[in-house]
Amino acid sequence: MIEARRCQRSFAEVFITEQVDEFWDDWMRAVDQVLDDEALVATVYEALGKRRAQSRTRGRLGFPAEVVLRMLLLKHIRQWSFASLEREVRTNLLYREFTRVRGGKVPDAKTLGRLALAVGPEVVASVHQRVVAIAEEKKVVVGRKMRVDTTVVETNIHYPTDSSLLGDGVRVLTRLMKKVTAITGRVGATLRDRTRSVKLRMLAIDRASRNKSEPGKEKLKTLYQKLLATTGRVVGQAKRFVADMAAGVKSSADVMQQAVLGCLKKELEGMLPRVQQVIRQTKARVLEGDTRTAGKLVSIFEPNTEIIRKGKASKPTEFGKLVKIQEAEQQIITDYEVYAQRPSDRELLVPAIQVHQERFGRVPDLVAADPGFYSAEAETTAKALGVKRVSVPNGGTKSAQRKQEQKKRWFKKAQKWRTGCEGRISVLKRRHGLNRCRYKGDAGMKRWVGLGVIGDNLINLGVALARSKSKTE
Repeated sequence: MIEARRCQRSFAEVFITEQVDEFWDDWMRAVDQVLDDEALVATVYEALGKRRAQSRTRGRLGFPAEVVLRMLLLKHIRQWSFASLEREVRTNLLYREFTRVRGGKVPDAKTLGRLALAVGPEVVASVHQRVVAIAEEKKVVVGRKMRVDTTVVETNIHYPTDSSLLGDGVRVLTRLMKKVTAITGRVGATLRDRTRSVKLRMLAIDRASRNKSEPGKEKLKTLYQKLLATTGRVVGQAKRFVADMAAGVKSSADVMQQAVLGCLKKELEGMLPRVQQVIRQTKARVLEGDTRTAGKLVSIFEPNTEIIRKGKASKPTEFGKLVKIQEAEQQIITDYEVYAQRPSDRELLVPAIQVHQERFGRVPDLVAADPGFYSAEAETTAKALGVKRVSVPNGGTKSAQRKQEQKKRWFKKAQKWRTGCEGRISVLKRRHGLNRCRYKGDAGMKRWVGLGVIGDNLINLGVALARSKSKTE
């Protein structure tokens, strides 16, 4: 059973509140008041109520929606793990007060992880929109200006090489087949553990790859052929295991163990196509010299990871997802989006203006972006929507009139303001962990990015509210 808030406070909790009152940071006190918003708590309460059919009325009393919301946001504000979050809240009276745990029990790390899964990408997006609406209600942001940029949030994978991907496939398939054998015993297809020979071949490939001569390249091809052959045998074993489980050869009389076998069968069926794809792309690249294989995988654990090149000297190739970050005044991020497939930046300017119009009921007077967003069609459309000034440089223009336009004072000033978006992205990555997503899957990526953006918005909103309060006093 869940509840939105804890209704009754004990004497000890009142005492805790009094003791920590003087230790609040000004921005944190303002954020505490923002998070008291009924709509925010109701959004999380509705999400937690959908975990089970009768979560709201039956079962033991769980952690209130208010506590779940605040602990998740504190985790991403401070860039902590779930274990660090549990430890810090348990040992710090101020954090107990901020999260509304007070004198109660702090959720352990595993419980927090399960509760966080209930707060899905759609819920996180709703919370973000409500935070932006609160910022508008409090006159922190009015929507006169807009700047937009994109960045890459990497998935939590190792640097992909053909040999390491083949090794991952063999390791995972062998591990799953060992679990099946432990339950069913030696019936049907037998397991031969080839992980040791695969590891030795991977080491040999690593050493051979340092030799760039023609004999070295030929030796590398031979080693890859042996690794591919071994991986193919492991795939064949896994297929026989799946067939035996489907036919009932590998089964268990115990109901619970049979349920476990069903889960293992699904995992094998999900992993087999990925390993087979790795085999195909390795053959194409190493043996045939084709580096543009369709549907290339860079991780068998995060199969939707994209290879993205944005022209950075420090990191020419990144592995993750493209994310759009859109801001208004006071460094408030008004919209973010994680793209399933990387679009061109020039396609994003007009949709960003339309989202801004939906959020604030008006188009911005000024739109600023980097040259990657420029297209004559987008600029014309933006002005037709009502944008007065569009500061998006056209680096390749030969028009004297266009060059003169880009030298105007307002254009240069807008571009100086636009560079703040680069700083905002840097802060998101350093302070809130958007350099690398620690959650799994596409839904995990959206949750990770959304919670990091909300955490940054809360800090900036708290600072702005505290500043305005100090001016009025």
